[in-house]
Amino acid sequence: MAGIMVRTRFLSVCSFVFLILLMFPERSIGFWEFPPALPPAEHGNIIINRISEKNGVEPVTFSHWIHRLKYTCRVCHFELEFNFQVNTTEITEAANKAGRYCGTSGCHDGKTVFGHDNKKNCNKCHNDDRSYGSDRYAELSAFPKARFGNLVDWGQALDKGLIKPQHYLTIKPRSDAGFGKVLLLEAEWQGIPAAVFSHKLHTEWLDCNNCHPDIFNIKKKTTKHFSMNRILKSEFCGVCHLNVAFPMNDCKRCHPDHPNLKE
Repeated sequence: MAGIMVRTRFLSVCSFVFLILLMFPERSIGFWEFPPALPPAEHGNIIINRISEKNGVEPVTFSHWIHRLKYTCRVCHFELEFNFQVNTTEITEAANKAGRYCGTSGCHDGKTVFGHDNKKNCNKCHNDDRSYGSDRYAELSAFPKARFGNLVDWGQALDKGLIKPQHYLTIKPRSDAGFGKVLLLEAEWQGIPAAVFSHKLHTEWLDCNNCHPDIFNIKKKTTKHFSMNRILKSEFCGVCHLNVAFPMNDCKRCHPDHPNLKE
């Protein structure tokens, strides 16, 4: 009996702490181990250095938000076969010049945007500067605001037609890509609001294959080890929602207090 009471009190304390974190996510850094926050113009910028320095050139800077203005995530991470994890895609200069990866037709092919044949363009990518392109951040000033990351609510920007990113180059999405099922994912601790997952919001940016089956099983509640601790180690939702999409310390974006949903 005493053991049950102790456990109940422990769960109550945990629930109270988590609710405080939902109310004041900026204070949650001391509780969860979030990645260090970058300046808004640098959130989502990555350094690609798989073989650059080995070949005597500067690492590549890639800005997700600059590219997001023109393309959805699906274009690069499905059609062009870029892995989510940085420095794991076997990009080479020869492959780019042959029309793969960044050099594919409709991208950096020398016609749509600058290509790979003019050495004057090299430092536009090979600059090892995460802040490169920050001068364009002012382009986002009229977009709906968010509290974390780029400080932009990209979903609202898309819904309001402020951006119209291309969703494919040659491979059209499946006809059922607009699958709109909303899932309520129960939290680990008693008393914590369920996480709300909208398929529609994600298929507007991604392909179903980006998540299923490698990151999540298709059948609900069958994905093993799905927990906040694993997410914060860049697994599951953390593949995107740590350094690129809105970050995990924006707690209420996933755990709203009073979700008004229709299953």
